[in-house]
Amino acid sequence: MQVGDPFMEKLLVEACLELTKHDALVGIQDMGAAGLVSSASEMAAKAGVGIHMNLDLIPQRETNMTPYEMMLSESQERMLIVIKKGSEEEIKAIFAKWGLHAVSVGEVIEEQVLRLEHKGKIVADVPADALADAPLRYVPAAVPGTYRENQAAPAWVPQIKDIAETLTQLLKQPTIASKEWVYRQYDYMVQTNTVVHPGSDAAVVRVRGTNKAIAMTTDCNAKYLKLDPEVGGEIAVAEAARNIVCSGGLPLAITDCLNFGNPEKPEVFWEIKQAAKGMSAACLSLNTPVISGNVSLYNETDHEAIDPTPVVGMVGLV
Repeated sequence: MQVGDPFMEKLLVEACLELTKHDALVGIQDMGAAGLVSSASEMAAKAGVGIHMNLDLIPQRETNMTPYEMMLSESQERMLIVIKKGSEEEIKAIFAKWGLHAVSVGEVIEEQVLRLEHKGKIVADVPADALADAPLRYVPAAVPGTYRENQAAPAWVPQIKDIAETLTQLLKQPTIASKEWVYRQYDYMVQTNTVVHPGSDAAVVRVRGTNKAIAMTTDCNAKYLKLDPEVGGEIAVAEAARNIVCSGGLPLAITDCLNFGNPEKPEVFWEIKQAAKGMSAACLSLNTPVISGNVSLYNETDHEAIDPTPVVGMVGLV
């Protein structure tokens, strides 16, 4: 899918959960921004094996896609699965039951390479670990002038002349205003497990057959991070934790979406480093490991970067 589809994603989740109970399953990984390149090379490298893939068998969204386009195609709701040979039809039947499309596109090989075949020719033959274990790259970082100015500025107290008008203006801010216009578009009562609905500190979903529930929240305040990325990063994690605790939960782990400007600019890279440092410190204090996440960089308009916005998604146990 090119566009996120919650219903399709739910079908895929259910199919994968059923698949995990099948003895034929060896490995499974989702395809992120690097598509088949990352999922195939990472699984092969971790297992100390290789993968031979026939790109002619890959389902394509349009005709005459090049190997480059197929391997780096970013899309939603796709998984790459490694299964025991001979069980292909059984596995395809599981996905067909959920209305999903599954095809065999390659095989595991002993040689530790990612080998790609296209129209009868080998178009790539690369060591799997060379793709999976990317080299570290150090880029320059510089403290922005605005940060120094903020730190040197005297304590600022707003002068409020009209309390009612000030409150009205605050409530109009997107970060404060009701988010109902978003969540009312979705049916959040599917399977009737939602205990605390959207709009509270955190949504709470019960786990059927147990006396437990899961609390979930996403939080960030980009203005804090603009003033001080390190402290702002700590605050983003701490705010998520407070929302989990206020919902009766014990914080367990976080995922994140790190949204920044152009990292090739020293001032922006400094913001990324500081924000990550602050988030790390908060996670260590709260014992909430970062179990997944993604990065969105180069967010600029007319060469002006967005405020540093590392959104934190946290889950907790009730």
